[in-house]
Amino acid sequence: MNKGGSQRTEDGGQRTEERGQSHERKRVARVGQSVRGITVFFPCYNEQDNVARTVERALEVLEKLNADFEVIIVDDGSTDNTGRIADEIAGRDNRVRVVHHHPNLGYGAALQSGFKAATKELVFYTDGDGQFDIREMPPLLPLMDKADIVSCYRLNRQDNLVRRINGWCWTKLVCLLFGMKVRDIDCAFKLYKREIFDHVELSSIGALINAEILARAVRRGYRLTERGVHHYPRTAGRQTGGNPRVILRAFKELIKLYHQIKSSDKQTQMVDTMASR
Repeated sequence: MNKGGSQRTEDGGQRTEERGQSHERKRVARVGQSVRGITVFFPCYNEQDNVARTVERALEVLEKLNADFEVIIVDDGSTDNTGRIADEIAGRDNRVRVVHHHPNLGYGAALQSGFKAATKELVFYTDGDGQFDIREMPPLLPLMDKADIVSCYRLNRQDNLVRRINGWCWTKLVCLLFGMKVRDIDCAFKLYKREIFDHVELSSIGALINAEILARAVRRGYRLTERGVHHYPRTAGRQTGGNPRVILRAFKELIKLYHQIKSSDKQTQMVDTMASR
């Protein structure tokens, strides 16, 4: 009798799991129906051990959306086999394209190339290092009904203490300079309406790129919302964001961007003042 009771509990649990999976498939399908098209791209530098797995997971998620999509790999002058692997993936699947930089141009340049190459209504990017789970991207899509940008923040940042402190200080500094309220400026899990990049001119080729996009977009009146996502330890390759040269270039670009935006703000105020007379 106990065995029979146990069997009923097991079957009930299985039916509950199946209903949950069915509900999830229907929810994802509804999200996909509301999306006309989405570009997903990955900036990569020396990610030969990560790029294939990252793209494969992205394709699995996008196929479930039942939406028009494309995947772009931006190989930023990698010195390992990243470029070759990316070309092989694109050769097997016409939904995947590759943009190559020769030589390495910098993280900001890689993002700019991805945005320029995107052809769909929405454009999403995350790094090619596999530290984010792209399955957390579909829940962002409904947020675009009331926003133009979804800027995510890391719930449990899997970096060492120094990088976490540096990231916190950088975000606070950028927000102070440009009057923004963003929890994690450089979190590489963001969704945009592609049209933004038809109206926002970008100049950063380094680590400042996220700050520049948000600062310029917000000043143009684009709406921003935020969502937390999980962050996972890097399992292959190595990080380059902590390179002193990368950090120094970011601060140089920050100072330049600050003066550019302040100058633009003054010009706008002068035009508004003249127009009101």
